[in-house]
Amino acid sequence: MTTRQRPVDTGIARGRALAAAATREVRSGRLNAGLSQEDLAGAAGISRGRYGRIERGDDRQVSIDELARIGAALGLELSVRFFPVADPVRDAGHRAVLDRLRAACHRSLTVRTEVPLPIPGDRRAWDAVVTGFKPAVRCGVEAETRPTDEQALTRKLSLKRRDGGVDRLMLLLPDTRHNRAFIGASVGLRGAFPQPGRRAVELLRAGVDPGGDAIILL
Repeated sequence: MTTRQRPVDTGIARGRALAAAATREVRSGRLNAGLSQEDLAGAAGISRGRYGRIERGDDRQVSIDELARIGAALGLELSVRFFPVADPVRDAGHRAVLDRLRAACHRSLTVRTEVPLPIPGDRRAWDAVVTGFKPAVRCGVEAETRPTDEQALTRKLSLKRRDGGVDRLMLLLPDTRHNRAFIGASVGLRGAFPQPGRRAVELLRAGVDPGGDAIILL
């Protein structure tokens, strides 16, 4: 059984790794510039002792502000960006819409949640995978509570469809005014999901393959 690391542990490990890499670059830059620790600490506006702990990696609470100041003193510019590599922590609304999907499925079907993608080291997961169809079909479910960016959502779904090892893809949304308007205005997104959502739900209630990718409002 696959064990998924908690987001907080992933964040701590990543933060420590980035801080360690940054302090190695700082030390290398200081030595290349022929500066003493005291010289660089003064230029960065921090104490000599504080700088020494940062460079040795003894202080895990080093801030972005401090690293940026040290880098600026060395003629270096600190850059920090976020890149999507895993799915976000979900809220109660997200769980509720998945519960409605489970309730809508025939009892012969199995709905498993938080199913990791079949790629070693990939931290993404399907919000749910529905199985139990005859013949065998795997339906990957991506649930969103209130999408706002069609391009970002389309790109995310396309990548998970490519990598996720499923035969069908269902985009699951709460049936709200906002979501109906969002889908109504998203021509490209609708084109990627040819099976009408109501028909897909009818087939799921009957325990039958939904027949194609579908956007389902529940």
